[in-house]
Amino acid sequence: MTLPPAVAAVRRGVRVALPDHPGGTVLVACSGGADSLALLSATIFELKRSDVRVIGAVVDHGLQDGSAEHTARVVEQMAKMGAHETASIRVSVDATAIGVEAGAREARYAALAQLATHFGAYAVLLGHTRDDQAETVLLGLARGSGGRSIAGMRRGLRRGDVDFVRPLLDVTREQTEAACRHEGLDFWVDPHNSDPRFLRARVRHDVMPILERELGPGVAATLARTAEQLRPDMELLDAYAEAAWADVRRHTERAQAPQHSYDVAALAAQPGPIRTRVLRLAALDAGAIDGELAHEHVQALDGLVTRWHGQRWIDLPGHLRAVRRDGRVHLEPAPRPSDG
Repeated sequence: MTLPPAVAAVRRGVRVALPDHPGGTVLVACSGGADSLALLSATIFELKRSDVRVIGAVVDHGLQDGSAEHTARVVEQMAKMGAHETASIRVSVDATAIGVEAGAREARYAALAQLATHFGAYAVLLGHTRDDQAETVLLGLARGSGGRSIAGMRRGLRRGDVDFVRPLLDVTREQTEAACRHEGLDFWVDPHNSDPRFLRARVRHDVMPILERELGPGVAATLARTAEQLRPDMELLDAYAEAAWADVRRHTERAQAPQHSYDVAALAAQPGPIRTRVLRLAALDAGAIDGELAHEHVQALDGLVTRWHGQRWIDLPGHLRAVRRDGRVHLEPAPRPSDG
């Protein structure tokens, strides 16, 4: 029997993402949607002759009525599919500062990292597809977020001590649904994915169809390809910036300067694209909120280094303040209102 192209595409994605099987455990994040169910099924198939244990994991965000019952159904479904073990975890989403979508994402990553540590998993697999990648690139363009956002989602990333892997970035959402139908997997359609309150839902159901209609089919593939072309450049610049950031920190230590205090001359000596990345890393290290640290904040920081005309300070998200004193940029807690 010929293997359906959709099933073959999903399995190939897993095979390429996990070429070696050192044993141990992989964790597959599964919401019960077509993307993650297809990913879990392919992972079980590809690793069935190895010593790797496959754990299916559901994160319950508690944002919808009946979420606990849905989580229980997915756990049961994963067990029937042949996962060696299943797990679920409920999280509390803090949406006050960064919104529901971003808050849910951060809570999900933290929960998956916790589960990966608990099970000793060497990787967490995520079911993002080429369509998700295209939407991410388009959102980055619309927000003017710069090269890092337009480069889209990475195939692999490390958060803390946990490696996250995205095997399906060359697979379409249509293919994951077709793969589930062929394998008899009843997949869930998340109502949030079509809720117009959420920006990504509007991009998916309103903006992308217009682009496909007006510009022709293949827009999603083109946007995803743009991300693939940009990402190596962004990663190279980020690598240079990490090295420069380490040099700047060592310079501070040798000078026995206060923590989060950086020599203006050492910063100014860096090329602009590297310097702004270093300043962003410095702000995050001092406690700035990643999700709220915008391009404008970094440019204002850069102004303290290269365009200083006596500016008093720069306020940064995370109750942080940047000020230039005695030839150094200091990142320090902003005074509380009661401090006068």
